[in-house]
Amino acid sequence: MPQDPTERRVVVTGPPRRTGRASGHYRPRTEIDEQTTLGHTYVRSLMRIQLRAGLTVFAVLALLIGPLPLVFAAAPDARLEWAVLGFGLYPPLVLLARWYVRRAERNERDFVRLVEDR
Repeated sequence: MPQDPTERRVVVTGPPRRTGRASGHYRPRTEIDEQTTLGHTYVRSLMRIQLRAGLTVFAVLALLIGPLPLVFAAAPDARLEWAVLGFGLYPPLVLLARWYVRRAERNERDFVRLVEDR
């Protein structure tokens, strides 16, 4: 069956393969850069998580240091005061500080992972 020379070619088109936006949605980083409501929500969620970690540390610190005047008033021995301050207080403070730093870094790492779409 010979082809008729009068037949025209048909052009088939489809959606563009490369566009500025990936599959019709913005990435979270774009939302944050453009300061949209969604970007504001992302940043506010990070701030809320960091505030929660800070308030947790503050509460534990208040529970750790708050009763010390009562302990010192109950036991007038000066050696006990120095022992509590020197050996009983600093190790929990160091552990609390380490916990807070690790928690803050993990929160920021999770936020970056969310924003970078990884």
